[in-house]
Amino acid sequence: MPIVSIPAPDALLRLTEFDAVIDARSQSEYAEDRLPGAINWPTLNDAERALIGTEYKQVSPFTARKRGAVLAARNIAAHIEREGMDKPKDWTPLVYCWRGGQRSGALATVLSAIGFRVHLLEGGYREYRRAVIAALEALPQRFDFRVVCGTTGSGKSRLLQHLAESGGVQVLDLELLANHRGSVLGLVPGSPQPGQKQFESRVWDALRRFDPARPVIVESESKKVGDLRVPEKLIERMRASPCIRLELSLEGRVQLLIEDYDFFVRDTDTFCSRLDALRVLRGHEVVNGWQEAARAGRTREVVRDLLVSHYDPVYLQSMKRNFAGFAQPLLDLEWDGSADSLDAAARQVAALA
Repeated sequence: MPIVSIPAPDALLRLTEFDAVIDARSQSEYAEDRLPGAINWPTLNDAERALIGTEYKQVSPFTARKRGAVLAARNIAAHIEREGMDKPKDWTPLVYCWRGGQRSGALATVLSAIGFRVHLLEGGYREYRRAVIAALEALPQRFDFRVVCGTTGSGKSRLLQHLAESGGVQVLDLELLANHRGSVLGLVPGSPQPGQKQFESRVWDALRRFDPARPVIVESESKKVGDLRVPEKLIERMRASPCIRLELSLEGRVQLLIEDYDFFVRDTDTFCSRLDALRVLRGHEVVNGWQEAARAGRTREVVRDLLVSHYDPVYLQSMKRNFAGFAQPLLDLEWDGSADSLDAAARQVAALA
């Protein structure tokens, strides 16, 4: 069965046609970023790549290629024995490596010789990355966004999650894609963010699935979610879009944050460590006071003061400056923190969308 070479832009449009997307790069390359849904069949693992590279430079390219062929053959055989023995003859994988060269070529050749319908990504991951960057320039212009605005703790993320789970509404949850809750305290302990490249792949993957004829609901993020930059054209499009304002009482917001950030309630030392990041903005005396109160068990008091004296003024100033639709929102929603109230708010957004 001949190998079909496919350009990256065409491959990205046809991803759902393949039975599997196989990344032939090493584990560390795969971990940094990969095509959506790709599985990792390393032709050479990280240690083997380093070994071959050293031998290539210090001994000779010919010797390195011989050793590389031996290692690649063993690895490919193991992958097929483990994952390929149950595949039917019409199984159609898309295979790629860094540049679409030797690693993916070797794997594709063996799979094709078996009789599978193999497609090889032209230019490999490098061309995929270029296609994603280009798509993130163009895709945001195709959609009408509705931006959910609201002060910290007003339940914006809960509303987006409810809309996504209910179905019928297109939701772009950038905090979910970035694995971060969007503030100094937003990184969940023990759950790191993806790298910038992987974040951009996730954003592209979400956008490509949306119908341009229907609005997309998104939260009013800043240019960065944690350490990750939101694609420039996307943030520009969001900032020019109409807003939906979500409001919750101060005490309701305190309770919501206590629930959503319960790990900080349980781990006071980590909470206090995160508060250190606010020293430049709030001063040592204020932050020391918050830390003392937290260690004394007065977490609710600290959260309330954080909202009133820090988060609310910063957020409102940023929204007025950056989001054109903030002053005159399409919809004003008030909820009381209950599940029924959140459901009612979600229904109003769904009707608008």
